[in-house]
Amino acid sequence: METRVALLSIIVSDTGQTAKLNEYLHEAGPYIIGRMGIPYRKLGINIISVAMDAPQDLISALSGKIGNLEGISSKVVYSSVISKE
Repeated sequence: METRVALLSIIVSDTGQTAKLNEYLHEAGPYIIGRMGIPYRKLGINIISVAMDAPQDLISALSGKIGNLEGISSKVVYSSVISKE
């Protein structure tokens, strides 16, 4: 199986959606390398970075599901490194 290392960037402006967001991230748990969340109180938003090593279609699907949540946006940056297990 080919996997890619990627960084999923998430900005949360509606904290009412965090339960669903955490559910999606929990489902992808086996592929998550690490996660960092930063509350930006001045603007009332939360910034989350999630490092992953997963199949590209899984990463893309996760970003799409998260981005479809009201008040949450997400983008992915992929590494050029492809792992073949």
